[in-house]
Amino acid sequence: MIDNNEALINSEQLVDAVVFGLQEKKGTDIVILDMRKLENCVTSFFVLCSGESTTHVSAVADSVEEQVLKRLSDKPIHIEGKNNSLWVLLDYVDVVVHVFQRSVRDHYNIESLWADSVRKEIDNLF
Repeated sequence: MIDNNEALINSEQLVDAVVFGLQEKKGTDIVILDMRKLENCVTSFFVLCSGESTTHVSAVADSVEEQVLKRLSDKPIHIEGKNNSLWVLLDYVDVVVHVFQRSVRDHYNIESLWADSVRKEIDNLF
């Protein structure tokens, strides 16, 4: 049985691996939304980032999958949006990753829907 502290560490390790994958392919405007203190939330973290084109969004999402598998031997339970790569969602249960084209991210503005979460912005590496 996994205790809450071990689950917390695993979620945070997963977020770190996700961010590494996003940065590896130059995903921009990375934001981590910590949802753990919100009531009735289905996940612990959202991690969002932007890509510049469908090719870029796809490459960033692929990098996340590769890095999480390599570092933590974990795979998403569900992936959405790979066909058009306007918005790719990778669901790791405790961590949900959203890789958007910038215009799609602006349109849906997920960050404002979860404004009560704890927000952490990650600096672009380039």
